[in-house]
Amino acid sequence: MPDVIMNGPAGRLEGRYSHSKVPNAPIALLLHPHPQHGGTMNNRIVYTMFHAFTKRGFSALRFNFRGVGRSQGTYDRGEGELSDAASALDWLQTYNPNASACWIGGFSFGAWIGMQLLMRRPELDGFLSVAPPANMFDFSFLAPCPASGLIVHGDRDEIVPEASVTRLVNKLSSQKDIKIDYRRVEGANHFFNEKSEELGRLVDDYLDVALTKPMGPNAA
Repeated sequence: MPDVIMNGPAGRLEGRYSHSKVPNAPIALLLHPHPQHGGTMNNRIVYTMFHAFTKRGFSALRFNFRGVGRSQGTYDRGEGELSDAASALDWLQTYNPNASACWIGGFSFGAWIGMQLLMRRPELDGFLSVAPPANMFDFSFLAPCPASGLIVHGDRDEIVPEASVTRLVNKLSSQKDIKIDYRRVEGANHFFNEKSEELGRLVDDYLDVALTKPMGPNAA
């Protein structure tokens, strides 16, 4: 899988990109957990989502936020990381100008960034958010949430209490035309240790259903 270097707002961004052989293939961007807590694009959960998309014929990109790995710059409290994600999506769209659909996936801090990108980029059709840190970061910008998606959380999450995620899901689920599929993984901690296969199956099952029907509020 080719390493790629993109131009980001704070210098070079390092990524891994898998290009689909399918004409007009859909695209997916995957975002990693917190840069100051060991998060990188090679995180197991990020790779699980990445692989779920590539095996369904997507062109997919995962990358290191600024200051991680060979990506230039320094941690910027989420503001700069959102700009990094927007630049990565630009890069992905440049190489896939006729993409049939566009998805975003993120784990923990990456889920927070991904859902902010969802608000800024109307072309995003769907999302995967694993363990969104609803107790640490403000998700009130999702007003309204512009796309349907999957939220997965472990019921033994020691970092993000399940109740905070349930509140977020309930708020989003009250919106018209948006369907949030909320799945709890029994016995899973924040990092889904020993539960990553179960997480992978949930993602697979969700995508198998979601990709067979029209997406977005305009869909019949």
